[in-house]
Amino acid sequence: MGLIRPELARWLAPRREFFAALAGMALGLWVATRGGWFLGALGLMLGALCLGWAIDSRRRLAFRRDIAAPGVLDIDEGEIRYFAARALGGSVALRDLTEIRLLRLNGQDNWRLKTRDGQALLIPVEARGAEQLADAFTALPGVDMGRITGALAQKGGPSLRVVWTAPQAGHAKPG
Repeated sequence: MGLIRPELARWLAPRREFFAALAGMALGLWVATRGGWFLGALGLMLGALCLGWAIDSRRRLAFRRDIAAPGVLDIDEGEIRYFAARALGGSVALRDLTEIRLLRLNGQDNWRLKTRDGQALLIPVEARGAEQLADAFTALPGVDMGRITGALAQKGGPSLRVVWTAPQAGHAKPG
């Protein structure tokens, strides 16, 4: 018999990385208060590093869902592959993406990944392995992970949300 109730253990399991980051922040602050400039600087650096880790893990937590859709997602060497038995699967390279949309079909959210040549790949948010998309999306230029996690958190609202568009080549920013 475990020390923690099963319901609490199920709730804590996907959040353990976030809580580990919070514990690291607390450790960093504790080290910073032990005295001296060296320990102070070391503790503050550890706290800042763990703060970044906590923010990152909190954003990735929005991508974690119970597996309720068919198919398996795999990301390997910059290529997103979706394998489905009853739906259309396929693969797209991250470097070829031009747009990411969150699309609601039949009450279920799906990622719609569009490439330069106009092909699109539809991936259910609740597919096995879909949480890997959080790390893949951070590699895209100009991505706003806050916008993406905000769109994932919306239960109502529009059924089509554009969450990222590739920056236009040849449009230089004024310096």
